[in-house]
Amino acid sequence: MPEEVLATFTVRRLSILNESGDADEGLMPPLSDAEIRRMHELMVLARTFDERALTLQREGRLGTYPPILGQEAAQVGSALALHPADWVFPSFREMGVHLTLGYPIHLLFQYWAGDGRGLRTPENLTIFPICVSVGTHIPHAVGAAMAARYRRDPVAVCCFFGDGATSKGDFHEGFNLAGVFRLPVVFICQNNQWAISVPLQRQTAAATLAQKAVAYGFEGVQVDGNDVFAVHRAAREALDKARSGGGPTFIECLTYRMADHTTADDAARYRPQEEVETWRGRDPILRLERFMTQRGLWSEEYARETKEAATKAVDEGVRTMEASPPPAPEELFDHTGATLTPRQAAQRKEP
Repeated sequence: MPEEVLATFTVRRLSILNESGDADEGLMPPLSDAEIRRMHELMVLARTFDERALTLQREGRLGTYPPILGQEAAQVGSALALHPADWVFPSFREMGVHLTLGYPIHLLFQYWAGDGRGLRTPENLTIFPICVSVGTHIPHAVGAAMAARYRRDPVAVCCFFGDGATSKGDFHEGFNLAGVFRLPVVFICQNNQWAISVPLQRQTAAATLAQKAVAYGFEGVQVDGNDVFAVHRAAREALDKARSGGGPTFIECLTYRMADHTTADDAARYRPQEEVETWRGRDPILRLERFMTQRGLWSEEYARETKEAATKAVDEGVRTMEASPPPAPEELFDHTGATLTPRQAAQRKEP
């Protein structure tokens, strides 16, 4: 009796904008000139924030900070596909997502300065707190998607994480539930090639991370994570599918962490400089600027105005953060739960 083929699968890779700034017009998402410029301005803002955060950390004005250099397209492109009512579950390296969605700059700085009040998400935003523990927020995102299903709330849930999270049990548990119940959740992995000092080939033997979704019964797609148009198209299609009842999608954004894992890390100890230089040539902002130049959307004056506006916004965020009075000790209890336990209530009253 011949063997039966029980399952086959393919994983597609989406790429629209190459390193020279040439785009496949047949794959381009429908974006106006103003929307393309908005993408660029947000990526510049994210990089400007990142540069300032590193400076502040070296001056002792922020705590340990995880740089996002080189990952701006993966963050801005995906965040621009979200609707205001969609729920967002970030890990610790999504400052570009926060900024794109309008999270106050001073609150981000406040958080990285060690003040938990920086995670008091404004009422008009649906962003869960930053998750530093790797991958533990994935089941939380799936739970929120299940709650949306029960409530018949036509929203999508978007969960961001890095390649290291795919090695955690939380990843597999969350993916399994999402697949079984066809939940309205989109998983976006910024595969920046390194889980601290562990390279991707030591994390998995799979040809892609995207294919891991297949085992759980839903689609996985890999995109060029330094191509803001490819990321945006893939995210928009996946989020639309989730909102319309089509179930989950896993998007692997193939990108690179051009800086250290955090300011407490020295990537030069484990990563070849030649590899870093290769990826510098794939810089997502330079790629978009080359495209914009071809379209007549970029000029030296525009670039200067964009950088000045970003710098001004970041400067204001720093001033506001540093002008904030320190929290009172009892504020530690204000957002630990809906209701304090008797022990917590007693502790709060202690002098």
